[in-house]
Amino acid sequence: MSLEFTVEGKNFLAAGEASSRLKHTLQHIGFPAPLIRRVAVAAYEAEMNMIIHADRGALKAEITPKTVTIWAEDEGPGIPNIELAMQEGYSTAPDYIREMGFGAGMGLPNIKKCTDIFEINTTIGVGTKLKMVIFNKQDPGSL
Repeated sequence: MSLEFTVEGKNFLAAGEASSRLKHTLQHIGFPAPLIRRVAVAAYEAEMNMIIHADRGALKAEITPKTVTIWAEDEGPGIPNIELAMQEGYSTAPDYIREMGFGAGMGLPNIKKCTDIFEINTTIGVGTKLKMVIFNKQDPGSL
């Protein structure tokens, strides 16, 4: 099964909609709760990064009994220093975003913690692409 959601930059009213719909789809299929939690956290953090930093983007998911693969692709400023961006607490979010309670610098580190495979490709002035893979460690035959 494939899913795709459009994400609009700076649209905080829609924040979390894509990741929530992905979560509900996995619950409906019957995936185990620990896998759903990891997917929901990774997808939400990726979605929020697009809303905070990008002009627009898309969250895509490919669901199989053995894996959930998520791609977050945005049109935005790119990440100047991935090593810094991977450090907990490092953030380039502007003050007005932090005043809303977002941009604490935990997005990419949380994604890495929740995924089995995590890849970042970024181009300054063009955008960022994330690939996140979460393995279903429960018997996939039970789905």
